[in-house]
Amino acid sequence: MCPLRAGAAPECRARGCWAPGTGLLLLAYLAYLVLGAGVFQALEGRAAQDFGRSFQRDKWELLENFTCLDRPALDLLIRDIIQAYKDGAHLLDNTTSMGRWEFMGSFFFSVSTITTIGYGNLSPQTVAARLFCIFFALVGIPLNLVVLNRLGDFMLQGVHRCAHRLGGGRQDPAKARWLAGSGTLLSGLLLFLLLPPLLFSHMEGWSYLESFYFAFVTLSTVGFGDFVIALPSWM
Repeated sequence: MCPLRAGAAPECRARGCWAPGTGLLLLAYLAYLVLGAGVFQALEGRAAQDFGRSFQRDKWELLENFTCLDRPALDLLIRDIIQAYKDGAHLLDNTTSMGRWEFMGSFFFSVSTITTIGYGNLSPQTVAARLFCIFFALVGIPLNLVVLNRLGDFMLQGVHRCAHRLGGGRQDPAKARWLAGSGTLLSGLLLFLLLPPLLFSHMEGWSYLESFYFAFVTLSTVGFGDFVIALPSWM
C-alpha cells in the first residue's frame, strides 16, 4: 500500500495503487450488467414465449384454412411477422424460442443501454421491463462513465510511462511524448476499428466496409441499428 500523505496521489498512480480499486470497479460493472440481463430475461422472456406460441397458432390456422384465406387473416399474419422480427423471436419450423431475450441477448441489451448505443433492434415490450429499464439506465449510465474514466486514466498513465522511458533513452522528452501518443492512437485504431471488422466479416458474412461501418457506428455510440450482429446464432 502507498502512504496516504499529501501530494502522494501521482506517486500512488505510478505505482499501481489504484489497481485493486479498478478491479473492484470492473467487477461491480460486470455484476451490474449480469443483474440487468437476468432481470430483463425474466421480465421479457415470458412475454416473448407467449407471443411465439400465439404466432404458431396463427400460422397453423392459416395453413389449415389455406383455401379459405382472406385479406384480414393475411393482414394479421403480416403484423405478427413484423412484430416477431422486432422482438427477435425464433419462429421457423415448430420452434417457439424467445430469441434475443435469452440471457445473452438480454446481456447485449443491457450493454447497449448503459453505453447509450441503443441500436433499436431490441426493446422491452412489457410495462415492468420498461420501468426497470429506466432505473437501470439511471444508475448504469453514470457507472459506465466512471468505468470509462478510470480506464482512460490508466491508459494515460501508460502513455506517460512510455514517454518517460523513451525520453530517458533519447534525451528528447518532446519527441518521446509524440511517439508515445502516436503509438497509443495507432494501437487504438487497430484494436477498435481495423481488427474487429475482420471478425464481424467472418461471423456475419458482411463485407469489410460494412463491418468497419458497424464498428465505427458502435464505437461512436451512434447506433443506427441498420447493421446488428445476429445474436440468435450465438445461443
